[in-house]
Amino acid sequence: MPLTVITPIVLLFLILGSGAWVGLGLMGVGISSLALFRSIPVDKVLSQAVWNGLASPELVALPLFILMAELLFRSRFVDGLFRAIEPWVRNLPGGLLHTNVLGCTFFALISGSSAATTSAVGKITYGELTRRGYDKRAAMGSLAGAGTLGFLIPPSVIMIIYGVLSQTSVLKLFAAGIVPGLMLCLMFMGWLVMRALIVRDTPRAESADSRGLWTERFTALRSLAPFLVLMGVLLGSMYGGLASPSEAAALAVVTTMGIMAAEGTLTLRAIIDSCIGTARVASMLGLIIAAASFLSTAMGFLGLPQAIAGQIQSLNLSPLGLIALLLVIYIILGCFLEGMSLIVMTLPIALPLVTAAGYDKVWFGIFLIIAVEMAQITPPVGMNLFVVQGLTGESLATITRAVVPFFLIMVAMVFLLAGFPAIVDWLPGMID
Repeated sequence: MPLTVITPIVLLFLILGSGAWVGLGLMGVGISSLALFRSIPVDKVLSQAVWNGLASPELVALPLFILMAELLFRSRFVDGLFRAIEPWVRNLPGGLLHTNVLGCTFFALISGSSAATTSAVGKITYGELTRRGYDKRAAMGSLAGAGTLGFLIPPSVIMIIYGVLSQTSVLKLFAAGIVPGLMLCLMFMGWLVMRALIVRDTPRAESADSRGLWTERFTALRSLAPFLVLMGVLLGSMYGGLASPSEAAALAVVTTMGIMAAEGTLTLRAIIDSCIGTARVASMLGLIIAAASFLSTAMGFLGLPQAIAGQIQSLNLSPLGLIALLLVIYIILGCFLEGMSLIVMTLPIALPLVTAAGYDKVWFGIFLIIAVEMAQITPPVGMNLFVVQGLTGESLATITRAVVPFFLIMVAMVFLLAGFPAIVDWLPGMID
């Protein structure tokens, strides 16, 4: 490969590996590479790329969804989810371990962050599971694995960013994530059922007569009322054609504050902390988006995407073989890079390859998000592993071993989607 290809790649790994801010590191790579190999006004390229990257109207939804998640994190929302789910799963093989999976799935429907989903659900479920005698490794693995659904099930912060960078409809991406997300939920629960039938270490469920249990189940569903209201406002307004994603996010923030006011958790301190948290996360993501736009432009001037794409195309892989190769690359990169870096580094190279193989941009978005989910649970930089470690105090090695089955389920899910792209495409196809 020419020096114009090798140098930016080496610089990228050196700068990001040094612990520098991702946004500044990406800008540094782009500026250095253009200064070394191209005689063009770098300052003008930088300013134009940053403006183009941040001028998308769809980015307005980003801080609003983050604010909604920050507010929910400080409410009693997850407590209600646990109370509603617990009677329904108590007598299943695996018992209350399913509250981790279903709790993360429900919370992901109104939160766009994997780490926030894992933390919010884990604070309620992990202590309850260990108190009742459930295996710690099973509890940690199901929490870390299911917590990744915060990225896949809409609304998703990372879907918005991918949509902006790839010029793909965010609304179609949201629709595309629903079916794969629910399928992963069922596959995770299926594994917990199989494990319980093999290991047989699930604590005995509390005894109750059939009539009393069903009464308890339907009574507990009242706790889902805030969730149903919020989901109805958020998803109903978008897919009902009443609001754009940005407008729906604004409505959801107002609804969340109303729910918190009704339950008595809408305090001035909660609002201030949520706004500060939102400002921090949104600023960080804004810097990364701006830097990613510039880096993509710089790499185009250097011809790096075309060079790497040409090398991969020379292998003459089948579409499924290409997906397998990309998955291996993403798994390896995910061990060293967090999800946002993974997307901005590879998107200009991988997207043309995948679309040339017959997959569309919406499908690739879901593939890429599942790859990012895997990065969330692969050491040494898997964010969900650190969240669970903070909740449990267990070693990273113990948590990593616990999450292996869920990682393998995600790998199987990728090949299932590659073999049957309609799983992703049919619901977005219903949106004009």
